[in-house]
Amino acid sequence: MNEQETLLSIKNLKTYFVNEDQVLKAVDDVSFDVKRGETLGIVGESGCGKSISCMSILKLVQSPNVRYEGGEILFEGKNTLKMTEKELRKLRGKEISVIFQEPMTALNPLYTVGDQMMEALKIHKKLSTKNAREKCVEYLEKVKIPMPKEMLNRYPFSLSGGMRQRVMIAMALITNPKLIIADEPTTALDVTIQAQILDLMNALKDVTGSSCIFITHDLGVISEMADRVVVMYGGKVCEVADTDVLFEHAMHPYTQGLIHSRPTSDYDGDRLQVIPGNVPSLNDKPAGCPFHPRCPYASKQCGEAFPPERVYPDGHRVSCWKYCNASEVQ
Repeated sequence: MNEQETLLSIKNLKTYFVNEDQVLKAVDDVSFDVKRGETLGIVGESGCGKSISCMSILKLVQSPNVRYEGGEILFEGKNTLKMTEKELRKLRGKEISVIFQEPMTALNPLYTVGDQMMEALKIHKKLSTKNAREKCVEYLEKVKIPMPKEMLNRYPFSLSGGMRQRVMIAMALITNPKLIIADEPTTALDVTIQAQILDLMNALKDVTGSSCIFITHDLGVISEMADRVVVMYGGKVCEVADTDVLFEHAMHPYTQGLIHSRPTSDYDGDRLQVIPGNVPSLNDKPAGCPFHPRCPYASKQCGEAFPPERVYPDGHRVSCWKYCNASEVQ
């Protein structure tokens, strides 16, 4: 398999929330790729557009006020933004699966675990009830759930948070999808269970060969899970780089702030560094680079226009006036 082969390509995506008074640009001209077999991490503070960008892939962000104003989302060369609802249903749960942040709200409390797991197999794989149940038991065993046959008859509310998340992972993998979108899947779990879930996801991903988009605000998780990282802020992509490169040579001031604000293995208890200020609300986004009100290097130019992207030979991408001279931008 060609390691550079692209499975998903998002180009200049614009997902807006529109009402009578204003346009809220939740995702504003976002571009990134996902290669086959890789885990792409997307990191940033709450409200930066991480989840909206990824939920837009399957048009899961739906309401009368949502507008997909521009761009393309090419999954195996086909633009999902142009697909009909019927075409999207063929992708959802089969080619692309989602592990949601809070499994208690994602799982239906009125149906058993077995009923919910078998649904995708019956719809997408056309399996009989008997064969679907056998497949469900197999995948519950893969995610290390004890007594998997009995688990099929239980309801989600009777399970612990860790068990519910394991069920969600099994549901996401059971159709052998080509892409898994994991939307902060360990945020609601304690650190011990979180570590188990991350190890489990890594092991299963290696077995299935699926690509994964891992959305989180936790840089520690990103360092363990991701091959490459996209850093987002204010609905924009600030920086993209291989994980090792990002942690060793972060370029954007926002990325540097995120890295410096986390405790390290030699943390001595002193006050951690912080990024001053707050994330701007969608109805009060600053002009230019959205990070410039909080940036220690901000100039007048930063408040006037969003910087063009600087692309380096190793694929490292950064959008910051600190590095951009018009004649050097590729």
